[in-house]
Amino acid sequence: MTTHDTMPADEPSAGPGRVVPVYAITGGRTRSSAAELPMESLVAATDRVSWHGLQAEYRAILEMADRPVSLVEIGSALQIPVGVARVLVSDLAGTGYVAVYEPEPTGDDGRPHPALLERLLEGLRAR
Repeated sequence: MTTHDTMPADEPSAGPGRVVPVYAITGGRTRSSAAELPMESLVAATDRVSWHGLQAEYRAILEMADRPVSLVEIGSALQIPVGVARVLVSDLAGTGYVAVYEPEPTGDDGRPHPALLERLLEGLRAR
C-alpha cells in the first residue's frame, strides 16, 4: 500500500460553526499533488466499497458523487473554497474512490464549442 492509498481518518468536522480551519482539512495543502483539476470538472463515485476510516469531508463528497457533481457544487455543499474541494477530490481520485471528468477542450479562440453550449442550455431548460 502506498501513501496515496491511505487517507486521513475521522477528524473534527469543518462544517458550519467549524472549529478546525479550512486549510486543516487538507493538511495545509492548497494544491493537489496530481494534475490540477479545472473548476468545472465533474466527479462521480466509483465502485470502491469501503469508506471505513475516511474523514467526514471525504465521505460527504462520496455521498454527493453517487451522481455526477461539479467541484463548485462540492465546495458549496461543504461550505469550503473550491480550491479545498479540488484538493479533496484529487485525493479521492488518486485512491480510486472517484472518477473525474474534465470538460471538453475549447476551440482555438478559447471559447467553448457550440455543442457544449447547446447541451448546457438544454440542461438549464430542463430544470
